Amino acid sequence: MSSIIQRLMKFGVDVNRILTPRTRGPKATKVHQGHLLDAALAVFAREGLRGASIRAIAREAGCDPSMLYYHFQGKEGMFEALLERSIGPVVTELLALKDPKDPRSVAERLWGVICIYHRHLGESEGLRGLLRGEIIRGAEGIRESITKRVFPALGAISDLIRFGIERGDIRPDTAPLFATFFLARMELEILDLIPVLGPRVAGIPADQALPMAERAWFRLFWRGIATRPEEPLPFLNES
Repeated sequence: MSSIIQRLMKFGVDVNRILTPRTRGPKATKVHQGHLLDAALAVFAREGLRGASIRAIAREAGCDPSMLYYHFQGKEGMFEALLERSIGPVVTELLALKDPKDPRSVAERLWGVICIYHRHLGESEGLRGLLRGEIIRGAEGIRESITKRVFPALGAISDLIRFGIERGDIRPDTAPLFATFFLARMELEILDLIPVLGPRVAGIPADQALPMAERAWFRLFWRGIATRPEEPLPFLNES
């Protein structure tokens, strides 16, 4: 072995360079789970769950792919963790709206649905687009995860509408499931479109256009299902 090295050195070969183990560059030894989930969300939003890969997520996070497997069971596990991080608090707060001891009117509690969605999903354009896309594509492989975490949120709203029907605040011919869909889906559309359309179409800054659109939508929604639509909604600053 030494004779081979001597011959290489005789011909001017950098032996140290040959013998030194090559690396692929610095690897992160500690990566916070939140950072990995942010990277996964960015890749999922661009490529969809099916098109995303662990390597692409690792590149986005600036770490070795092994770090992802250390924290999660593949990209499906990362998707579930994203749902838990984002949708879990939404479900918890929506369920609280059904509390029979809540002194607020049914209308104000339904307005609370808009506020909860705004607070937790208003800055999550990538997640909103990801969920919409996966549901439209059939959510193959993750249908159970979506059902487990997203449907309870819709069920909480639907139960609140049924409660309003029982109390006589909402028209008895209202279909709770469809009313829930219209309320929640339009809020998501407002979060996506109004910050863009407000400034361009109406010349209203996005931070002003968004709450204006939410209040206008809720007035329209409530007066379509209320038994006394002419009553003012003081929590919307109506007199």
